[in-house]
Amino acid sequence: MIKNAPKEYFLHTFARSNKERMHLEFEKPIIELESKLSDMKELAQQSEVDVSDAITKLENKILKLKKDTFENLTRWQRVQLSRHPERPYTLDYIYEMSDEFVELHGDRTVKDDKAMVGGFAEIDGMPVMIIGQQKGRNTKQRQERNFGMANPEGYRKALRLMKLAEKFNRPIITLIDTPGAFPGLEAEERGQGEAIARNLKEMMMLKVPVISVIIGEGASGGALGIAIADKVLMMENTWYSVISPESCSSILWRSWDYKEQAAEALKLTAKDMLENKLIDGIIKEPLGGAHTDMQASSAELKKELVKHLKALNKQSAEKRIDNRIEKFSSMGAYQ
Repeated sequence: MIKNAPKEYFLHTFARSNKERMHLEFEKPIIELESKLSDMKELAQQSEVDVSDAITKLENKILKLKKDTFENLTRWQRVQLSRHPERPYTLDYIYEMSDEFVELHGDRTVKDDKAMVGGFAEIDGMPVMIIGQQKGRNTKQRQERNFGMANPEGYRKALRLMKLAEKFNRPIITLIDTPGAFPGLEAEERGQGEAIARNLKEMMMLKVPVISVIIGEGASGGALGIAIADKVLMMENTWYSVISPESCSSILWRSWDYKEQAAEALKLTAKDMLENKLIDGIIKEPLGGAHTDMQASSAELKKELVKHLKALNKQSAEKRIDNRIEKFSSMGAYQ
């Protein structure tokens, strides 16, 4: 873990320790039982009555309910978890996983897009380039980060860093968490589509290993613009799709009220993506979601990254490029 991390990172630690943590609708039965458990423990401390057996039974009941709840989430509920405001973002994972991180700025054409962050880092002694979308924790940060929606300069900045990594023979890791590329008029005028398309082409031919991980939302070209990789992984409670459930609902039904049906139809969860051979693996999260234990979630992500990096480093650049092209060319193909 990096010392002297910015305040934006430590805000997450504060949020996780706060008893007023936000809870989703489907978590309410669990919260009610946890509240009863807390009252029971308090009663045991204040009186001489032995309620240890009752406490153990209630703890086991809560654990069983948690497992049943989170193992059987609907697709829409997983979308909700992926957007949890206390969920770790790109910088959280970077500062938790790496020993050194030097952030690099600017696309050398327009400006520095703060929705896209990246720089050199070390993971388990291996020098890498890490790039990802960054959302904000409060209103001011969200405005500064544009809610994780990058402009064309963000994608050009990402490509500049990738080319820099290739020059110094450093593997590339991309962490994806975006509701989509920014759809504003100025973004279109500056070539949003062209910037993403160029990234797709250039990433396909990178000579260094590339690993992409969806850590939250993976929406449309905004996600795909930094997701052409040798290995594409998804955290357990994330989604990856051409369109968000709300947008799909508004197009098909002219209303956001059918977002749950849209989520089911889109088949956008990590399990769906793996079954359709669109990703290469799923990274387990702590019971209840990544936001319940950021350290454990980061450790699992780091373990998977190190494992895949070691395997990819053994392959030649030509072999990796051929496999990468074959991997994406075969998606959606049929006979």
